[in-house]
Amino acid sequence: AENTSSSIKPGTRSIPRRREELLKWSGWGYKDSLFKLNEKGSICFTGSRYKLSGMILPELRPWMESTMGIHIEQKSKAVSEIDPSKLPKPILNEGFMQEMHQTGRELSSDPMDRQMIFLLFRSHGHTLEELFLLRKGQSNARIPDVIVFPRNHNDVVKLVASAVRHNVCLIPIGGGTTVTLSLSCPENEARCIATIDMTQMNQILWVDEKNLLARIEAGIIGQDLERDLAAMGLCTGHEPDSMEFSSLGGWVATRASGMKKNVYGNIEDLLVHVKMVTPRGVLEKNCMVPRMSAGPDLHQFIIGSEGTLGIITEVTLKVRPLPKCQRYGSVIFPDFKHGIDCLREVALNRCAPASIRLMDNEQFRFGQALKPQVAGGIFSSFFNGMKKFYVTKLKGYDPSHMCVATLLFEGDTVSVAQQEKLVYEIAAKHGGMAAGEENGQQGYMLTYVIAYLRDIGLDYEVVSESFETSVPWDRVDDLCRNVKDRIHHECQIQGVKYPVLGTCRVTQTYDAGACVYFYLAFKYRGIREPVDAYLAVENAARDEILSNGGSISHHHGVGKLRKQYMSRTVTPAGIGVVKSVKEYLDPRNIFGSRNLV
Repeated sequence: AENTSSSIKPGTRSIPRRREELLKWSGWGYKDSLFKLNEKGSICFTGSRYKLSGMILPELRPWMESTMGIHIEQKSKAVSEIDPSKLPKPILNEGFMQEMHQTGRELSSDPMDRQMIFLLFRSHGHTLEELFLLRKGQSNARIPDVIVFPRNHNDVVKLVASAVRHNVCLIPIGGGTTVTLSLSCPENEARCIATIDMTQMNQILWVDEKNLLARIEAGIIGQDLERDLAAMGLCTGHEPDSMEFSSLGGWVATRASGMKKNVYGNIEDLLVHVKMVTPRGVLEKNCMVPRMSAGPDLHQFIIGSEGTLGIITEVTLKVRPLPKCQRYGSVIFPDFKHGIDCLREVALNRCAPASIRLMDNEQFRFGQALKPQVAGGIFSSFFNGMKKFYVTKLKGYDPSHMCVATLLFEGDTVSVAQQEKLVYEIAAKHGGMAAGEENGQQGYMLTYVIAYLRDIGLDYEVVSESFETSVPWDRVDDLCRNVKDRIHHECQIQGVKYPVLGTCRVTQTYDAGACVYFYLAFKYRGIREPVDAYLAVENAARDEILSNGGSISHHHGVGKLRKQYMSRTVTPAGIGVVKSVKEYLDPRNIFGSRNLV
């Protein structure tokens, strides 16, 4: 596994040591990037990191007022910081801490670090439940007691052995973007809890250009990984929506999927070799071959383990040369059903571009609201002059039903041209009309800023969240319709008095089905416990998904948020296997996050 005769080793990259220097502590993303109301009463997007940065969005406020019932004078207050004296007192294990100090591992447990490091960035993910609590200046009843920053694989081996000796609970964290409560500490955990921050393990160890492999430390953040590989003319192609902030180890631990999986594959398709340190020792294979038949695949115990079995330290991935050609595109359809039928035929003909995503009508209209003030904004060309006349009058598309698919083609020039021709021909068979490259590019890039919208929603008493599933093709349309109906029905039961946004998009396609992403938002004014109301609605939607043949999750994982549904997803024998593996690898429950089962 260590044979690197044809490898090269990139130089060391310097990045900020602690994420709190750049990122929000009670919201999504960078501190300098947010949607906000400017002095003229319009919503703008601040900062300089995104294509939308610095732009005014004149239609967004009217859309929020008409669609969500928002009034700018009705705001929800959020605290700017948390009082350290209100944090739970730490439970420290002196033996473990002494060993960590003796071995030179970086360690932190003082009160200020508990405020700035433990609570704000390493005791939570990004669920509505967690962020709503932080905005009120409150913490979970139990948070980590100490943080350790390992610097390499051997550091992790030593700290896990020390945790076993001293019976310390370990919770690894990478980018912290989880939306499944997987980082929350069990409230009744009486042992010292050490969170293991992996972000110091952020290097590409070697690149094998002959076999197109790269060994990478698990703490590296996605955008840094792609930037470093691009400097060598390579890429992994794995682009989850969270790639700016999520880590390689997190991708493996949650069985992640990226926007361009049609060309590059999901994380399980990219992974060739992985090391995981468990209380029983290091779990890994002894060779790196494209495939082998040697009983059950050990990697499958690691992929999707969600921090319950050990710490992922090093991952060997397939890499590819950077694509020579990259082209965006878009197609509008008269309705969602026509779009689904098109995506299915594209998948069955094996001509899917790197990314193909279909937004329903609600998201299509939402795209209009995100049109910047400058000319050429997202989807603006759909409703300009003669094009609007052509689409709505001559083609007969009803704006209240039409939807849009965004496309990204990657590869060599010839194959991209062939794919484009086939995809647009199939789209035309299903009533689709090409809508331009610029609209496709704008729609694709919007993915990276859409998560920031939840924060401005919370400012104006709106709770919102996304959740996903996978479903067979013959049930996609019914599932989307039934889940949205169930969302509106449950919102009535919960006493929601304002318009409800329940929308979806098809984001990844397969021969046998697709991934569907749902977005849910409503104004909670008048509801005593907004988070409880939201969770009741999402649980009802999740129940509807399972009843319609959908999965518990496509790529977000299970964590604690969805483990109540595991018994409907895996048979008792299957759950028994998971528990048996846990019992053997971690009999003292050192990795005691209590995710999955």
